[in-house]
Amino acid sequence: MAQILAVHSFRGGTGKSNITANLAVALALKGKKVAIFDTDLASPGVHVLFGFTPQDGQATLNDHLQGDAPIRTCAHDVSPEPVRKAKGRIWLVPASMESDRIARLLREGYKVERLNDALFALSDDLDLDVVIVDTHPGINEETLLSTAIADCLVMVMRPDAQDYLGTAVAIEVAERLDVPAIRIAVNKLPGHFDLEQVRERVASSYGVPIGALLPLSEDLLNLASGGLAVLHYPSHAWSAGVKDLADQLSAMTET
Repeated sequence: MAQILAVHSFRGGTGKSNITANLAVALALKGKKVAIFDTDLASPGVHVLFGFTPQDGQATLNDHLQGDAPIRTCAHDVSPEPVRKAKGRIWLVPASMESDRIARLLREGYKVERLNDALFALSDDLDLDVVIVDTHPGINEETLLSTAIADCLVMVMRPDAQDYLGTAVAIEVAERLDVPAIRIAVNKLPGHFDLEQVRERVASSYGVPIGALLPLSEDLLNLASGGLAVLHYPSHAWSAGVKDLADQLSAMTET
């Protein structure tokens, strides 16, 4: 059974999808077979980081949730060359970027159970090691049900007051859903912040382990979602933090 990781944030703009994509690469560089489900259906974005855009005839998650497309046809191999050399693989299940498809989904909705069934079906079909679910920000039915089946929830937040409050609510909900493990990733930390103070504040506020403290980086801003930081800047502190988080998550399945 694949390890299911839900990557979530209470608000948008935290860098959640960027962390999702780079975390998938960090895990795949260990030789793992990873699938990413982009369930931020209203504003999908993970595909951009892999330089992938669904073409005519290529199925997306929308086709499975609101049609008859088998979930396997919605999974596209986006493995970068370094991942292939490491004997890993990454499949992306992207959401549609077509405005009419997004509008239809928002208007009609979908059966959330179908999404969860798809996670397990693709895991079996591809013999996956890890499934990463990039969720829609906030708290809604879809996010709650995906979080409820996760082995670990990675909560992504920025160091500002609204994120501190919203993250507390999201973590409380996850604990009530009996999510086995929760890790916090604090992203976009300005250089003048004291990391130990941030660590102490987060630890005392939430009582759950910190997975990563990731700096605000001009290098990543220049990359502008045009690539994967762990490949472009493998020695950068941000990349090192994501790779350390991947180590933590991998260790969970080995204990």
